[in-house]
Amino acid sequence: MAAPRTHDRTFLGRLSLPERNFVADALRTETVGGVLLLLAAIAALVWANIPALHSSYESISHHHLGPAALGLDLSVQHWAAEGLLAIFFFVAGIELKRELVAGDLRDPRAAALPVVAALCGMAVPAVVYALTNATGGGSFAGWAVPTATDIAFALAVLAVIGTSLPSSLRAFLLTLAVVDDLFAILIIAIFFTTDIDFVALGGAVVGLAVFWVLLRKGVSGWYVYVPLALVIWGLMYNSGIHATIAGVAMGLMLRCHRHEDEEHSPGERIEHLVRPLSAGLVVPLFALFSAGVAVSGGALGDVFTKPETLGVVLGLVVGKAVGIFGGTWLTARFTRASLSDDLTWPDVFAVATLAGIGFTVSLLIGDLAFKGNAVLTDEVKAAVLTGSLIAAACATTLLKIRNAKYRALCAEEERDEDLDGIPDIYEQEEPAYHLRMAEILERKAAEHRRLAAWKSADSGTPAEAGEGTTAGEWNGHTRRRP
Repeated sequence: MAAPRTHDRTFLGRLSLPERNFVADALRTETVGGVLLLLAAIAALVWANIPALHSSYESISHHHLGPAALGLDLSVQHWAAEGLLAIFFFVAGIELKRELVAGDLRDPRAAALPVVAALCGMAVPAVVYALTNATGGGSFAGWAVPTATDIAFALAVLAVIGTSLPSSLRAFLLTLAVVDDLFAILIIAIFFTTDIDFVALGGAVVGLAVFWVLLRKGVSGWYVYVPLALVIWGLMYNSGIHATIAGVAMGLMLRCHRHEDEEHSPGERIEHLVRPLSAGLVVPLFALFSAGVAVSGGALGDVFTKPETLGVVLGLVVGKAVGIFGGTWLTARFTRASLSDDLTWPDVFAVATLAGIGFTVSLLIGDLAFKGNAVLTDEVKAAVLTGSLIAAACATTLLKIRNAKYRALCAEEERDEDLDGIPDIYEQEEPAYHLRMAEILERKAAEHRRLAAWKSADSGTPAEAGEGTTAGEWNGHTRRRP
């Protein structure tokens, strides 16, 4: 008889306890931020579409402020996109660095699957957009718009619909988003940079070098790094390269591995401080001043008739799902990785569909791709919103089908019968855990024997005193209820 086929590793298996705790903390903040993001997007749409308020939205969004002498006389919308969003990309840089040195991406074999899945999840939407516009005679400028996934928006959808994904699926979604952010950053830097001011760029590079030296020397204090970060950001903006690149670069420089005497690395501590600011304030403000597009029956109809907007919708809804699922399946197939016994390939497809929610970075790339064409920019924004909503609806339907299974898996992951603060599933191999459980069960058994004795006394039916109930205890029973 042929020997059973063995696999090198399990895909979407149980996370290690430290990784599980990190993912839980990160996603908890992102979920809250995602709900705020949804509320900000809704507020922007209401504000921009009520006739009495529309003019105020436009005037505030396009109001300029900042020192013109430094080349920073920007509109409020521009400040949100290039200023505040640098904080979002700073956190993305820390996430990426942590994944590279302490997370799933540190092992090339484990990293292959999410990296290939993310790459396919960006390439296929771009191809879908290009084919749609080649067929319809549209502009190819927006090919990168449907390539990005918005993890906060996706988690907000999960929170709203009440779907409990197992931690392995959530971690896969988070890793996809981190790799997705990296390639989105590269796309912005390579394809949306035109004229470069090499003097300003040189100044930004020098500033980054100083930032790196200070970190390596162990210099601490926000009053050192915040002013330096602002200078680096300003120089990067004036260089012609998108200023958010400065945030990513600084995030990647932080040390994210722990020394023996450290409970948390500097990168983890700073991320813990900055992530709530990014998720709770920065991204919602960006959404408030970027998602305010005029919505009408005619505008929604144009989304499905113009090749540029239709390409965005199809890229998000079809391209993301097919790309991520196809990349995942092919990588698992050719690396001999097996899917976890608790999950099925339809679960992976549902998560791939959920990754079709593209908001923050998609809106940013849409602004860059069609800069100077206000009408098409707004139409592409409407397409991003439409595609994201369709992807969310499809993912909701697919995930709800398996929600009972997900709840059972989550309950098993969280079960802590010995009340030591560590889920039981992580202690199965420890003798001390089984000794604790034996003691707990013995106490419960003794309590049940005591209750049985009282019940027997109440009913007048004698019962033998079992182990743990002495004859003296039995003879001393009264008819009093416990």
